[in-house]
Amino acid sequence: MSARFPEFRLGKVLATSFTATLTERQGESVERIPVPQRLIDWLAVNGLAVDSCSLAQLDLARELRESIHAAATAAALQAALPAAAVQVINDRSVQGRAAAVLTPEGERRWRLGSDAGVEDALSVIAADAIGIIAGERDGRLALCASPTCQAAFFDTSQSRTRRWCDMNTCGNRQKKARFQAGRRKSPGSAE
Repeated sequence: MSARFPEFRLGKVLATSFTATLTERQGESVERIPVPQRLIDWLAVNGLAVDSCSLAQLDLARELRESIHAAATAAALQAALPAAAVQVINDRSVQGRAAAVLTPEGERRWRLGSDAGVEDALSVIAADAIGIIAGERDGRLALCASPTCQAAFFDTSQSRTRRWCDMNTCGNRQKKARFQAGRRKSPGSAE
């Protein structure tokens, strides 16, 4: 019988979707890539398929994930970027072999070679993080308003005022809590 793992939270931005492989950072955290196979699965879902992953490569991935989270959080708060995080992101970015390709729809995608490894996929994620943190993409880094989440996310909404990393999880949870709190306070409600 195979183990059940939490579902991935997938977004449109590779780097912040990668940081969402660890959620509820300020509460009871949920690790979504607890074993090497789950990292392989996440990479495949995001167009970065690799054949294998060792425990050491999983550790490299988690180190990159936490470095992106630290740097993106600092950028969202308009604070100095942590030097150690920047170093990890830069190191991962230059260690891989990947090519940017243009799709028929005019979008940029990354292509890994047939012999690609985890390091090659991590370089793509690091490069995406660099572009976002450096302000090269249209949008802004923000932090989720959920007190148990606080994930860094890339807001591409027209007004740039999005409050939740994901409306289907954090946003709905917060709206439900406000609704229930309002019902408890309304006259004539049972307590």
